[in-house]
Amino acid sequence: MVVCFLSRKHSVNRSSVPDEDVTDASSEKDKLTLEEIINIKLVESGERENLMELVRDRLVESGWKDEMRVACREHVKKKGRKDVTVDELIRVITPKGRERYTNPFGMKPEQRNLR
Repeated sequence: MVVCFLSRKHSVNRSSVPDEDVTDASSEKDKLTLEEIINIKLVESGERENLMELVRDRLVESGWKDEMRVACREHVKKKGRKDVTVDELIRVITPKGRERYTNPFGMKPEQRNLR
């Protein structure tokens, strides 16, 4: 550590301490969120794909996939096959899918807090 300090060259016109603004800006860009760190580790280890497969399997087992298929067919039947776009179908079905996905067993909110 002492060798590194002694070998450093200092500029006459500039202090050896970097500006606070420059340090803060670059360190903010370098900081990763916990979610980003976890995602990187999962991808590097190959576990992300395993988890995705597990989630897909659980959704199929719980009947979620079939429910979403039925909801799509009902919406198309109601609106008419020629009058429904994929974007509209996604916009209509996504809230239903997310609600069911985040509450896969139909638990009431007060019951979910007990876990």
